[in-house]
Amino acid sequence: MTPAIELTDVTKIYRRYGGRQFSTLKSALLRRSILRDLRPQETFPALRSVSFSVPRGQTLGVIGRNGSGKSTALKLVAGITKPTSGTVRVQGRISALIELGAGFHPEISGRENVFINGIMLGLSRREVQQRFDEIVEFAELTDFIDAPVKTYSSGMYMRLGFAVAIHVDPEVLLVDEVLAVGDEGFTHKCLDKFAEFKRRNKTILLVTHSLGMVERFCDEALWLDRGEKRGVGDPKRVIGAYVTDVERQEERLLSAGDARVQRESGGAVHAAEGPVEVTSSAVDMAQVPEGRWGSGQVQISDVGLIGDAQQPTHIFHTGEAVTVRLAVRAMAPVTDVVFGVGIFNAEGLCVYGTNTDIEEYDSLAVAADAQVDFHIEALELVEGTYKLDVAVHKRDGAPYDYHRLLYTFRVKSRLKDVGVYRPRHRWIFSPTVTYRLKP
Repeated sequence: MTPAIELTDVTKIYRRYGGRQFSTLKSALLRRSILRDLRPQETFPALRSVSFSVPRGQTLGVIGRNGSGKSTALKLVAGITKPTSGTVRVQGRISALIELGAGFHPEISGRENVFINGIMLGLSRREVQQRFDEIVEFAELTDFIDAPVKTYSSGMYMRLGFAVAIHVDPEVLLVDEVLAVGDEGFTHKCLDKFAEFKRRNKTILLVTHSLGMVERFCDEALWLDRGEKRGVGDPKRVIGAYVTDVERQEERLLSAGDARVQRESGGAVHAAEGPVEVTSSAVDMAQVPEGRWGSGQVQISDVGLIGDAQQPTHIFHTGEAVTVRLAVRAMAPVTDVVFGVGIFNAEGLCVYGTNTDIEEYDSLAVAADAQVDFHIEALELVEGTYKLDVAVHKRDGAPYDYHRLLYTFRVKSRLKDVGVYRPRHRWIFSPTVTYRLKP
């Protein structure tokens, strides 16, 4: 069977603006090849030799970072732009939910724009007339349809564009991150419409950052990265590989940040202005800027975060074990020593703080080089970015070496609960309650 969508070895090259422009169209044509005459640094490939196909009646989700070529692929399928090389084939009427309302004229009414936009998308005037009431009702604009479009809010404008495009009854539907066109109720209506299209055996090409939606809604997933195809196939498998790659990138960035902190501090401990305890209240600590200070008699020479695999990492998943590992150096033997750790969220709220004095370690002493591990059996935090305080100080709070908000780690979770702390829990239902877990 001929695929509804097929891209074969497609490359799309854009010109990078660099200030040097052709003075006239004639001068550009006389050079015969605009792209050939450009230096490599003046162009960039949005797609490089990408091939994929979508069988009739199937839904393909396209995922990837910003700038990976997802929207370019969708515009090539829609015919908005042409490939530099390779072929794009599409079988059937297309409706593209890419730039909603692109054909709307602000000075005329929503009613007139529905007819103009519907005809632009391939419907006859009679077909638009037959679907008009349904379009207006879907867009929730019954009371405003005769007002000029320039009086619409951005949400109203986008809802009307979505409603027109979705009621063209296409054989191929192209969707590019357009579900933020209304409130939650309207979003559910959009998803219901997509589900209806699937039941009617329509072909859907969906570009989205919502990985959960791709898993639930799509038959296959395509992963694009910097214009190249990295993977295609079962959504869970492709999404798993993509998420792992994203975490690797984040790990590299966070590691580079920690290395920069260590390099810039250079082992130097600035003189402390006064005692600062790791157990100070969240309100007090929110006023303390990041930095490093202390007397330097005992120094924290290195800070590491160790994961379940006993390897340094900055990316953790909710419920995983984590060890904060401190490399400590005493300039001379010291017996008045307290080690402390504090965890803060990105807004500066103290999530947790403790130290060895609070936990009644009474006879700590440090001589020469040492290692101190603070081990958390299960990191029960919700998804987010967190900062770490580590310190070694006297029992009265006078710091030997205090590192304030210098280390960053991230917690990942497939569950999108809110707050900072995720206690271990379970739901219990009486026999009169029927429920099932989502697949």
